[in-house]
Amino acid sequence: MQLLLFGFLFFYARAMLRRLWAWEQMATVIVPPDFRPQVKITVIIPIRNEAQHIARLLQNLADQTYPAHLIEVLIIDDHSEDNSLAVVQSYSNRVPYSLHCHSLDHQTGKKAAVATGVAAAAGELLAFTDGDCCVQPDWLTYLAFLYTSRGAKFISGPVMYDPTPTLFEKIQLVEFASLIGTGGSSLALGKPNMCNGANLAYPKSIFAEINGFAGNDHLPSGDDEFIMHKVHQLYPGSLHFVKAPQATVFTGAKTSLAGFFSQRVRWASKWPAYQGPEVKLLAILVFGFNFLLFLGAGLALLNIFSILWLMVALGVKILIDYFFIRAILVFFNKLKYSYLIIPLQFIYIPYVVATALVALRGSYNWKGRKIKH
Repeated sequence: MQLLLFGFLFFYARAMLRRLWAWEQMATVIVPPDFRPQVKITVIIPIRNEAQHIARLLQNLADQTYPAHLIEVLIIDDHSEDNSLAVVQSYSNRVPYSLHCHSLDHQTGKKAAVATGVAAAAGELLAFTDGDCCVQPDWLTYLAFLYTSRGAKFISGPVMYDPTPTLFEKIQLVEFASLIGTGGSSLALGKPNMCNGANLAYPKSIFAEINGFAGNDHLPSGDDEFIMHKVHQLYPGSLHFVKAPQATVFTGAKTSLAGFFSQRVRWASKWPAYQGPEVKLLAILVFGFNFLLFLGAGLALLNIFSILWLMVALGVKILIDYFFIRAILVFFNKLKYSYLIIPLQFIYIPYVVATALVALRGSYNWKGRKIKH
């Protein structure tokens, strides 16, 4: 047990320290003053029951510094049961960009919505976000600049929770920052593993080149990461993370523990279907190390395992995670929440174990639907 624990610790420390180094080495994206946008962008927004939020996002897109005549916005409605469509339609003559709404007929799910949007898009570059998000005025400008200046085939952007009035939401912010940082730094290392569908972009042509969601279309989740992995296989080195605060997309944290756990189970349910061995190994490494710490704590309580060695392994993990998450919080200007990093570790270990085990069942609740695969 001791040898196994410290073996996992070694590889975990190596993986996280490499990502900390990659994050610190990654240059902040700066759009030069003489940048002249020329690329038409289609913003694809799959929605389901977003009547409370979609108007805010449509206004955010109206406030973009990117030229309005180069912006097309497609809302893809996945059988909403509220008045989301009515809200969208009320904005059709109030925004400076081209706004269209499509409804899914017999299909359901986000992948079907994304595929429908891609097929209908007129833009060269496709940008994706969610109906409950807020985007900043320079969001599309940063995506277009990275696309044209680096020839990017896939762009992942930062996402952050805001506002976070409660302690529970602040804890989520810190945990979520670690996920965004891991995804961004892994892209910088040329080893993409995770991204967030609330802030993505890729050229329309790439969707056909990778044959869309073929091979994983039976899985209800993974509209973002499976695309990223496929693009990486075809164009390694052409995937980029927009390390720029102005490109950050904001969304709300979950207000209930049940909602939070269901979301994380949904995110974790797709990892067994990952094709890349490195992506699977990292997932196994993170789960395995946390599982051994969890098991070690139980064995230590039974006087079967040395609590000293357990505290050494846990202490090293906490130290590494602290400096990594702190670096991400600095980027998001959320350093004031760094006091939660260490307490989070004692929640994180059992949470990772429970989430992974429940995710293996392949069922969860999402937007009023019971999903199972």
